[in-house]
Amino acid sequence: MTDTAARWTEIEHLPEWDEEFYHVYTARKLGKWVMLKTLRPEYSDNPEYMRMIEQEFDVRYNLAHPNIVMINDFEDVPGVGRCIVCDDVYGTSLRKLIDTGGVTPAHVEQLRRCLPAALEYIQANHIVHHPIRPERIIFTENIGNLKLIDVGFEQRASLSRSAANDDIRAYGEVVKETLDASGIEDAPLRAVADRCLRTDRRRISDVQELQLALASRRSNRLYIIVIAFLAVMVTVLAWLLSRPLPAAH
Repeated sequence: MTDTAARWTEIEHLPEWDEEFYHVYTARKLGKWVMLKTLRPEYSDNPEYMRMIEQEFDVRYNLAHPNIVMINDFEDVPGVGRCIVCDDVYGTSLRKLIDTGGVTPAHVEQLRRCLPAALEYIQANHIVHHPIRPERIIFTENIGNLKLIDVGFEQRASLSRSAANDDIRAYGEVVKETLDASGIEDAPLRAVADRCLRTDRRRISDVQELQLALASRRSNRLYIIVIAFLAVMVTVLAWLLSRPLPAAH
């Protein structure tokens, strides 16, 4: 076995993770689990598509965010071909969770906290990316962390207004579909999702406004809980004070 081949073991194709132009694999590199992304055979000898995968590597290599899949290398893997090597993010897509009824409140909470943070990071770095959909949102197997895959293929000096608007609409669609399918009641989050999908002036216009809306809804909910708790305490205290004192002996 050559030194190169010895570095790679347990290579397995993951058909459900495949993308339009790519096959996706899981493998061990020097004993460490990683993910591999390589051109499908019908595109692998085409210079145009080779430039495409090289450009994606260049764009994503310097990205570093806890909710985005990190790229580590770009190299030839025996029996697979030229691959982008990513962190291991083996887990379950939001699409599969929706389709199988596996969505939990913890998943919804990560859509509230982590997905907007990832979108803000992508936009701040002016990354052109495919639409955010449940298929591109992964919850890792052991910890259940939200990770975005397939997040960018071009970096520009600035993003267009329409690209930013598309992210807001995509966020609203993902959240609405998740809540509808799971039956989880989260009125504040649903209200924010509905605003993302509006077409009038009340529509959320950018990711900063999205995060403010989410924070405001959470603060309002906490305020209501605190007020309700205080009301109960006042009622209990009033009841205690209204009770007659025990007679003196």
